[in-house]
Amino acid sequence: MKLLPSLKQKKRYIVFEIIGDQFNAEDTKKSVEEALLLFLGQLGLAKTAPLFLSEKFKDNKFMIKINHKFVDECKAAIILIKKIKNKEVIVKSIVTSGTLKKASGYL
Repeated sequence: MKLLPSLKQKKRYIVFEIIGDQFNAEDTKKSVEEALLLFLGQLGLAKTAPLFLSEKFKDNKFMIKINHKFVDECKAAIILIKKIKNKEVIVKSIVTSGTLKKASGYL
């Protein structure tokens, strides 16, 4: 049975850039998940429903898919990442989009 469009969860795609050393997708994903859990807690994490898109990771830029109501909270949590694998980094948000195609253009 197909789900009605009005019942589907609306989503946003946020593209972030890591300024610092080169990292792989697994290390970045682990740091993002830890930051979201620390900032939002378990209930907030469940409501946000984040999905790290590993196949869209390149040149220290990554994309995350989240619920449209929690864009600001997710940005705040990820921007607070200061270290990945004990190396100092700066994470900045590049763009927020409602479509995967438009967000992929910034990678």
